[in-house]
Amino acid sequence: MPHDGSHSPSATSLALLPDLLSLTAAALAPLESLLETARARLRATVTDADGKPASDGLVEHQRAAHALAWLATYTEALRALQGWAERLDRDGTFGETERLIHQIGFGEYLAQIAGGIPMNQGETARLHDIGLSESDAHALMEPAVKTLVRQANTAAARARLAELMGDNDGRATCGATGLDDELDMIRDQFRRFCDTRIAPHAHGWHLDDALIPMEVIAALSEMGVFGLTIPEEHGGLGMSKETMVVVSEELSRGYIGVGSLGTRSEIAAELILCGGTPDQKARWLPRIAAGEILPTAVFTEPDTGSDLGALRTRAVRTGDAYRVSGSKTWITHAARAHLMTLLARTDPATEDHKGLSMFLAEKTPGTDAAPFPDDGIAGGEIAVLGYRGMKEYELSFDDFAIPAENLLGAAEGQGFRQLMQTFESARIQTAARAVGVAQNALELALRYAGERRQFGRPLADFPRVADKLAMTAVEIMLARQLTHASARAKDQGRRCDLEAGMAKLLAARVAWAAADNGVQIHGGNGFALEYEISRVLCDARILNIFEGAAEIQAQVIARRLVA
Repeated sequence: MPHDGSHSPSATSLALLPDLLSLTAAALAPLESLLETARARLRATVTDADGKPASDGLVEHQRAAHALAWLATYTEALRALQGWAERLDRDGTFGETERLIHQIGFGEYLAQIAGGIPMNQGETARLHDIGLSESDAHALMEPAVKTLVRQANTAAARARLAELMGDNDGRATCGATGLDDELDMIRDQFRRFCDTRIAPHAHGWHLDDALIPMEVIAALSEMGVFGLTIPEEHGGLGMSKETMVVVSEELSRGYIGVGSLGTRSEIAAELILCGGTPDQKARWLPRIAAGEILPTAVFTEPDTGSDLGALRTRAVRTGDAYRVSGSKTWITHAARAHLMTLLARTDPATEDHKGLSMFLAEKTPGTDAAPFPDDGIAGGEIAVLGYRGMKEYELSFDDFAIPAENLLGAAEGQGFRQLMQTFESARIQTAARAVGVAQNALELALRYAGERRQFGRPLADFPRVADKLAMTAVEIMLARQLTHASARAKDQGRRCDLEAGMAKLLAARVAWAAADNGVQIHGGNGFALEYEISRVLCDARILNIFEGAAEIQAQVIARRLVA
């Protein structure tokens, strides 16, 4: 909730900028103009004289392409933050905490745009990478931008924000979310569930490399998690993608494995809703929504990674069945699953995505002794650093039978197109998971910094510790608002693959930075397995890799921007 600002008036007056919303609104115009100039420069670089894309142009100029993707992502994030601030201002809830988050976010991201955006450790996107000149960069620095860069993200502002966070009863959910009453109620419901049923046990599950208990899965099913966005006519709750974001964030704040359980059902349901026959929808969707069956996605293969068009697993029609042979890897929750959404090549004459088909492949859930009891399928566990609780597997198929009626949409060659239709939802959901992981890291860091004393003072009193806490809270809000904006676009039926990709790209980096800073605040204890922050660091690392590695994500964003 907003802080009433009743104490430390001198700190408040030093920290807050006057006319903040007018300043930030004015700063967006030159930023958007700069982005358009950058798009035009890159488009000219990667197209030929006829305006057609040059062969591998975005690969040859990958640094420029990815710099453009990050510039666009920052622009969209600031636009989402501005929308959040304006909504709060209209509602009368734009308090001191929110104002500080807003001005620090604008000040920091505008400064990074001018000086260099961190894409990754040791990789910085600079304006000249995109072909922008000094005069182009100078055009960005209009009065509003200059004021924000110089005066918004000050030591006084960060110190005051950290102070307000420390006063927040030990909870680091910093700033009003801007949600409506219904979504706020749902957030509170799942927060309470995680605080009582997940958080006290998550670290033990991680250390034991244990599967999430079935009673937890049953509880999630009772709460409607697996049918959250499935339409009511198919047995679900028919709720919005923004609701899914709220639920995914809170569950992942408790433990990313729990937050990711719903992802399997979300992907499977989206595939069936978009591409399934009426009979397939009637058969599978009510059971997925009820949690009767647990799905798993079986797409990735060894040596192909993100290049799904190069898949080699074959599905050959023989009478009333397809026979599948090949290998898959990084299959999450595979042993327990009842249903595999399996991508395989049905046209052996093709070597690209055009020959791929999607199957709804049934399997028997396994046990510890026999994880894959069905004929024609075998698998082994992949030991992983984090993202435990469901386990990862390599699978091999040898003449594994799938009834022909389980070909998704009853049409061959549609698998890649069907999968592409799920990418928006999957990336929005992954961004929400990343925000939840970052939130967990911040809460652990804030608690430790308040309790741990050094040189007679709490760690939180030291400026660089306070800076880390404040900047983590600011970046979480930026990622959160960008993720919610993407979900709202999806709910409105608008194409949002660009925004969803940006949300995933930014939120994954924010989660890693939050976890890394959390470990740093814990010092040596952060390196000890007994402290929860060590688990969060391991969990955060996967977010930059799955559902589109950061480099692939930036490439996809750039391709859309110059199309």
